[in-house]
Amino acid sequence: MSARSPTPVVAMAAPVPAPTPAATRHIDTLFVANRGEIAARIRRTCDRLGIRAVVPGERGHPAIDLLDPGAAVRAALGVGADAVHPGFGFLSENPIFAERVVEAGLTWVGPPATAIRAMGDKGAARRLAASLDIPVVPGYDGPDQSDAALATAASTIGLPLLVKPAAGGGGKGMRVVRDAADLPAAVASARREAAGAFGDDRIILERYLAGPRHVEVQVLFDAHGHRVHLGERDCSVQRRHQKILEETPSPAVGPDLRRRLGDSALALAAAVDYVGAGTCEFLVDDDRWYFLEMNTRLQVEHPVTEMATGRDLVADQLRIASGLPLDFGQAEVDDLLALGIHAVEVRLYAEDADLGFLPATGRVEAIRWPVDPDGRVRVDTGIEPGSVVDERFDPMLAKIVAAGTDRRAAIDRLAAALDEIVVLGLTTNLRFLRWLVRQPVVVEGEVRIDTLERVWPPPAGPDDAKATQERTTDPPDDAWGVAARLLAATTTDARPSPEPGSAPERVPEVWAGGWRLNGSARLRIAAEGGSSRTVTVPDPTMPTARWAVLAADGVAHVDVDGLSVAFDLAPAPDVDRALRTAADRHEGGSEEVTAPMPGAVLAVHVGAGDAVLVGEALVTLEAMKMEHVVTATRPAVVREVLVRAADQVRRGQLLIVLE
Repeated sequence: MSARSPTPVVAMAAPVPAPTPAATRHIDTLFVANRGEIAARIRRTCDRLGIRAVVPGERGHPAIDLLDPGAAVRAALGVGADAVHPGFGFLSENPIFAERVVEAGLTWVGPPATAIRAMGDKGAARRLAASLDIPVVPGYDGPDQSDAALATAASTIGLPLLVKPAAGGGGKGMRVVRDAADLPAAVASARREAAGAFGDDRIILERYLAGPRHVEVQVLFDAHGHRVHLGERDCSVQRRHQKILEETPSPAVGPDLRRRLGDSALALAAAVDYVGAGTCEFLVDDDRWYFLEMNTRLQVEHPVTEMATGRDLVADQLRIASGLPLDFGQAEVDDLLALGIHAVEVRLYAEDADLGFLPATGRVEAIRWPVDPDGRVRVDTGIEPGSVVDERFDPMLAKIVAAGTDRRAAIDRLAAALDEIVVLGLTTNLRFLRWLVRQPVVVEGEVRIDTLERVWPPPAGPDDAKATQERTTDPPDDAWGVAARLLAATTTDARPSPEPGSAPERVPEVWAGGWRLNGSARLRIAAEGGSSRTVTVPDPTMPTARWAVLAADGVAHVDVDGLSVAFDLAPAPDVDRALRTAADRHEGGSEEVTAPMPGAVLAVHVGAGDAVLVGEALVTLEAMKMEHVVTATRPAVVREVLVRAADQVRRGQLLIVLE
């Protein structure tokens, strides 16, 4: 089908006979085969329903390998569970896991393994949609995965095109190819990432659409033949195919398109005998729309649908898994949607927006979440003070959701909620989110999937991303003062608690550094990023306007407009380093190439003595199943290589020295 083809009327599939309902199954204990935010969210519903929820690694239960179906089933049986909820990610869309749960006599809170398998193959799902006269993006999903076949298909599809895994989701492995010469490298990289993330390196090619919207439809099917859709969510605010902001309803979807998308989603799910909660995703491009894929699980962004409809989708999942029919129909949903409640959600990630959204790690030292007694703001999170976020941790720390009587009210409430949040101890995208929800293109509902690439970082100005990055390396004066107060504290002194203006509290002893007779103490301290200065320690009895905390390792973390900045006592002068720096300057200079993020060294592309050009690959790092290539910023010769493949590196660790 041509990309310019008119949108056909959806040919509804013939009614699927309702599966023979199994006997009602009571759930007393639910094993949650997941962790973090979604595990906490599922537990919340279980607590309300009087169901015991068991999460591995929490409350005395041993941790398990969440990618091992056998280990998860054994753990569920070991705690006497009646049912298993997979959450999202990990094993949630693994049909083998679903089968093993059922074979063990446990209730599977999800769709049948056959439906997971049918929709998990993105190529097969595309072909199914086409058979139902549901439009799909022109592309290649054939069984021949040779380089030659893909190259031939690419020439037929035309550029630009999207390379993506046939299995899995979440944006992993996707590559945009704008030049035919880049196709082999994009395919090889996508295959590696897909194999690592999903155990399946098959590839699909699709025509890359310029600036469509990403719209998805939530569906629920029970085992009695009842089916409903709960409206659509707009997930167009993305970076690297990862969603950042989601909302419902979509500002681009009117009643007629909503009906078409809803009917298509129901037809697709019915065609694979679906039972449970699922989401069909579409690309909407002006007056055209195309089926993208189906996620056979609960979506990360399900809270916006819950806020807009008043439904608890986890409770609905449990009801369906228990063999009970849905207690509402499409007419009731349509009435709820007609009320016009709007909900918007953003994802708080452990990542550095100022450095290309690279992953960040660290220990959560302090948190403040917004409080809304009227229930119009919701925070779903799995972190708390003391949580350690490393390269194996899900980078999504929390979801912040706000609802309003209209779209503008919801966005304004979300912006106010973000202004209240504080996370100290590691870098997050909080400051970026505050910027994002105030951008005119977002406020006006004009975002497409490529919008963020065009507006971030913004053009030069006093409040742009460049100024933000400068504040990161050279924080404002009062932040230095707050840090100095914390670092000067001793067992007999006091320092401000994390909440501004509250009573001081005692802290562990920390070496104070400078001292002057008949004068205020002075400290030489350094901020994260390398800048340092001598600071006069402010009066410890004076309240501070900034949130700050002193960690157990003696590092002070100060909130700087939504960014956690670390301060420490400056190290003593290093004579050898000073001499080496002077020599480098005399000889023309050297460049130390450091790791921009924590992770594993996937490959080292150069050796000592090699000459490199601008943009040439030096080292490839991998973190959270995402690859990042560190490149040369100038023509140079490699003086020293300090890492090798499979090494684990921390952010800022020296990788290569160039001269």
